[in-house]
Amino acid sequence: MVPPTLNLLAALFLLSSACGSSVGDKGHTPSEGGAFDRRASADRPGDGPVDTVALPGAESTAPIRFIAMGDAGTGEEDQYLVADAVAAVCAVNGCDFALFLGDNFYGDGVESVDDEQWEEKFEQPYAALEFPFYAVIGNHDYGSGGGGFEVDRANAQVEYAALSDKFKMPSLFYTHVKGNATFIGLDTTSLDWARTAEQAAWLPGALASATTTWKIAYGHHPYISNGDHGNANENFGPFFEENLCGKVDVYLCGHDHDLQWLEPTCGTEFIVSGAAAKLRDVSGSNPTFYENSHLGFMWVEIIGRTFTGVFYDENGEEMFRRSFTK
Repeated sequence: MVPPTLNLLAALFLLSSACGSSVGDKGHTPSEGGAFDRRASADRPGDGPVDTVALPGAESTAPIRFIAMGDAGTGEEDQYLVADAVAAVCAVNGCDFALFLGDNFYGDGVESVDDEQWEEKFEQPYAALEFPFYAVIGNHDYGSGGGGFEVDRANAQVEYAALSDKFKMPSLFYTHVKGNATFIGLDTTSLDWARTAEQAAWLPGALASATTTWKIAYGHHPYISNGDHGNANENFGPFFEENLCGKVDVYLCGHDHDLQWLEPTCGTEFIVSGAAAKLRDVSGSNPTFYENSHLGFMWVEIIGRTFTGVFYDENGEEMFRRSFTK
């Protein structure tokens, strides 16, 4: 006679088997964008980090939620105000990561991985934000008050990223995949200086290899803008038209210290979110859905084929919301 305890154990084993294997057996089950949910990264220069919020796939419906903000690196009160607002919005809405859109360190970038500005203008202001910041280089990050091309200063940010769990920049231009979106980070300062050969050789392959529903590019300089800097110059403009117009769904940038969602042109949506610490007037004539010279940032949610962007101010108050479906 089989003891009752063994019968019970056998029944539990059969029930477990009937229910199927565990989540671990089936592979990674993605989070749906919980606030401050840091995910591991395997950074690879060239290809960029393979760091997915959901398993990449053209029709993935797992939400992707992120912050886009630029021109932040002052270390002053307004940077902290916006950072606190980001923390409040992410606590409610969820955030998987941030796109950090250049001019990460005013006014001359950093000298090395040991520069005190890392603590003063990045680590301390964003201490409460426990998700990765995918950063690109701005003109001030190249030194000389924003008007130079000191490559060592730019490379110092790549070197710091190799040591950091939060600051992500595997190279000066790179890609990473989140769910059903491929993100293409550009070094627009090089492009602005007509140093286009390296990115021109890399970008077509990066775009061609992206099999996701969404392709989202981000850099520092705008292609079109109603801010103080205006539209792209004679170097970056033609590069964008040849390589990115209609080939990416969205382009996010900073450089102009304001918030703009411009009407799409050349098959691409254009968003400026450069008000994370500084402001300038908006005065151009490009058609927009929204523009405002106000401190703030954009929160983005992508679900399936729908992209929703929301501008928030430095108090975490919603200022503008728009969705579109591709």
